[in-house]
Amino acid sequence: MDFDYFRSNDNNSANNNRQNLIASGWRPFQRDFDWGHFQQIIFNDTQELTQKSINLVSFYADALARKDFAWWANILNLASDYTRGEFQKFWNFITPDALTPDYRYKDVLSTETPIVQFVNRNSIPIDYVLNLLQEITVLRVLRLLERPDIITQYYSERDFYFPVEKFVNWERLDVINTVYAYWSQHDIWLQIDPYDRGRRQYTLMSKNLAPLINKATYDLAVMLSGYQSRVGKVHNQFPIRTFPQEIQDFTDSVQQTILNQNQLAVVVHGEPGTGKTAWTQSVAKEILVPLGYVIFILDHDAITNFVPPSYLERICIIINEADNLAQDRASEVAQYNNKTEHILALLDGTLYQSVIDESGVQIKQRLVVLMTCNTTERLDPAMLRKGRVDLMCEFTRRFV
Repeated sequence: MDFDYFRSNDNNSANNNRQNLIASGWRPFQRDFDWGHFQQIIFNDTQELTQKSINLVSFYADALARKDFAWWANILNLASDYTRGEFQKFWNFITPDALTPDYRYKDVLSTETPIVQFVNRNSIPIDYVLNLLQEITVLRVLRLLERPDIITQYYSERDFYFPVEKFVNWERLDVINTVYAYWSQHDIWLQIDPYDRGRRQYTLMSKNLAPLINKATYDLAVMLSGYQSRVGKVHNQFPIRTFPQEIQDFTDSVQQTILNQNQLAVVVHGEPGTGKTAWTQSVAKEILVPLGYVIFILDHDAITNFVPPSYLERICIIINEADNLAQDRASEVAQYNNKTEHILALLDGTLYQSVIDESGVQIKQRLVVLMTCNTTERLDPAMLRKGRVDLMCEFTRRFV
């Protein structure tokens, strides 16, 4: 087997990729001398600096003292790739590296893009829609950040930078190896890792991503029913002021409790056609969205596998026909599934707050659960106890 052949092909591929980077606007990154960095090396790594300096001087002395070549040939040898490579190693030692992310940042949000939906036993619909929401959030944050201060890429033992004044968007940026970008105003890093078939992974890192995430997710709603899913804006067909006066008064109580509590569960019940579902959408649109809540409208299978995303500060879950979800565990039907236990754990907070990072967003997370049902008789009694369901209201009038 001819290993030189493979090495030659690797070199050609590296050269082609390097040329493609330069052709697409990337430029070699020049390491600038910094007196502050050099002084730190002098005081903190004197021995290594001395040894590398002696080695470099010795190398140049050997290059100039070759006896088998003319003096002018020895001088030309100083400009050879090998000699310049030795100087480059020394220069890299005494100059600061290109800026890279601080991986100690506590807030990290990552997504692969584009998100692909797989339908199989190992991939359930709620996973896809949550991944899609995370992708939308990351891309919206990037649009809010706009143009970064620096964009760098390390490839083939060289650092490259992309002139930020030529930056248009991330999709048009050539990514061969890991790309880093930095916004000094927000102290945020972006890392882009290339995958096969043009897919990429975007990772945001910062000391505090919450303000930008709140802006990026404003007015977002997620709907999941079976394999039908949608991420967009919540729509209410009927304003709250069009509901009967007793429902408007109840809505005022709900609004005040939302402002006062970190967690709230509301159950509205009544015969079909009394406006229960329309009311939940109106509350979501007129009260919760302006407060920065992300709305999740989930069917029973989705809620069974749902865990509130840890990067969102405010979450509202709308569950219709809850009497078919959290059924009385004494009934025979409820004994064949664990949906009741899951919804109880969600209302208790044990599902998503049993273990929290005290420095992260989870400690400030707020949750509102709006549930509708035709009757409360089939609901598990444990669900209706104080501390789980905070407010209840019966809708008695037909609503058109």
